[in-house]
Amino acid sequence: MLKFLFEREQGLLDPLNLRRAESTRRTFALELSRHRDVEMTSQGAVNSIDIDLIESRYLLSGFSDGTAAIHDVVNQTGNVKYTCKVVCKIDRHNRYKHKTSIQSVCWYPLDTGIFTTSGTDKLLKVWDTNNLIPVDEYEFSGIVYQHDLSPVATKHCLIAVGCQSSRLKLVDLKSGASSHMLKGHQSSIYCVKWSPKDEFILASGGADNRVLLWDVRSAKGAMKVLDQYNGKAPSDNTTGNTAHHGAINGLTFTSDGLHLISYGTDNCIRLWDANSGKNCLINYGNVPNDTKKLVQLSVSNGCSPDVLFIPNRSNIDMFDVYSGEKIDRLKGHYNSVNCCKFHSPTQDVYSGGNDRNILIWTPDTDSSYDDHLKTQSELHVKESSADEVRTTRPTVMIDTWSSDEDD
Repeated sequence: MLKFLFEREQGLLDPLNLRRAESTRRTFALELSRHRDVEMTSQGAVNSIDIDLIESRYLLSGFSDGTAAIHDVVNQTGNVKYTCKVVCKIDRHNRYKHKTSIQSVCWYPLDTGIFTTSGTDKLLKVWDTNNLIPVDEYEFSGIVYQHDLSPVATKHCLIAVGCQSSRLKLVDLKSGASSHMLKGHQSSIYCVKWSPKDEFILASGGADNRVLLWDVRSAKGAMKVLDQYNGKAPSDNTTGNTAHHGAINGLTFTSDGLHLISYGTDNCIRLWDANSGKNCLINYGNVPNDTKKLVQLSVSNGCSPDVLFIPNRSNIDMFDVYSGEKIDRLKGHYNSVNCCKFHSPTQDVYSGGNDRNILIWTPDTDSSYDDHLKTQSELHVKESSADEVRTTRPTVMIDTWSSDEDD
């Protein structure tokens, strides 16, 4: 890091490169925070969390008992030790709360005065943050597993809704209509995600083992059906045109929108080219996934390489998005982790689980990233040494063979 600072001081380094290097160093050094925690507000499991895009300050969380809470994550006390306090909450005594579990929460991208929740009571609710009352409500035919709003939309105000139905629903906040449906899945839709690059591109994954890419301007069906075999015939006689060998319950785009990451109950993570729809064939290893509900993934922003955060039972695994290398495992929860969210301004990660806790993972920048670079350097040296051995060994073998022939 001193080298980066010196080069920046001399005007030899672009400021964006310095920022990227420091963001990467901090992201690689995450550990359970010793000085910050989140005030507990509910007796239910934490199923979903989100951080607003306007101020990157307010943490929205939804719980299995139908309640929701908003915490202020910015420390304005000046103290090292800090507890993120509740700003407001929808508690059990609020007559407008969900009657059963909340499965998904989402801030309105352009205004912290609006947020949305959905759950197993088949309802999607649009809330007024100031008064904590729903200003609109939509009922569906089955459980709502996830909903999502586009972070970059300027020409529409659509909420994508994945529920216990083979039809993906689109709710228009401007008109209040919820009649627009996208047909393509053959079973329940567990996860939906808008592209951060194109406001009209939407991804969905479901119990039919398929991941579909949609252009919501077209009514002809899915734009792409992602195939794990990239169009080749499978060698094990399984059905083609599936993204996984199990249901897909986790989806997220990389921050630049160029790649899509899917997570299935076949314990596999797959990386897809969002433009071509091709499987990038990255091996992340076996990541256990035996849940039939949404698993909220997260990807870092402003790092090189990008880092994937994925719940793995009571832990959170960190992977290099583009190589599949496992970077670290974050341990701290006492029960299954349901959701995690990367906070890009400070390179923190927030996570929630069945232990009813929201934990904060903050950078310990003393040694972790330097250790990673040292490991990478040692591996490079070993590979170079192995290459040298391979290039010299044939000569030795030829000499030995020649001497045997002379005898």
